[in-house]
Amino acid sequence: MNIEKFREYCLSKPHVTEDFPFEEDVLAFRICNKIFAVVSMSRPDMATMKCDPERALDLREQYTAIEGAFHWNKKYWNQVHFNSDCGDKLILELVDHSYQEVVKKLPKKEREKIGSL
Repeated sequence: MNIEKFREYCLSKPHVTEDFPFEEDVLAFRICNKIFAVVSMSRPDMATMKCDPERALDLREQYTAIEGAFHWNKKYWNQVHFNSDCGDKLILELVDHSYQEVVKKLPKKEREKIGSL
């Protein structure tokens, strides 16, 4: 996985926007103004994504590439190192999961508007 492929895939999700909310170095991907993934331009070898808490723990036990996200609530956020022991297929699946985790917490009106569920 590389940052370009990751970015492309995130932006392929319905109604996703990108911006630099924290510093010029941190690129965030959002759905309805809620972040579901971030990458650092100075560390393009990993991404931070939201995850169901139980699944997050399971993933961290299975893969050395997945750990609690630095500077994020580790209960809900994982950082995933690219080109380690989890392949591109799993990383893209985690993008989908992160996106859905955020979408399912949106108000019903917003979910209906984007038609993602």
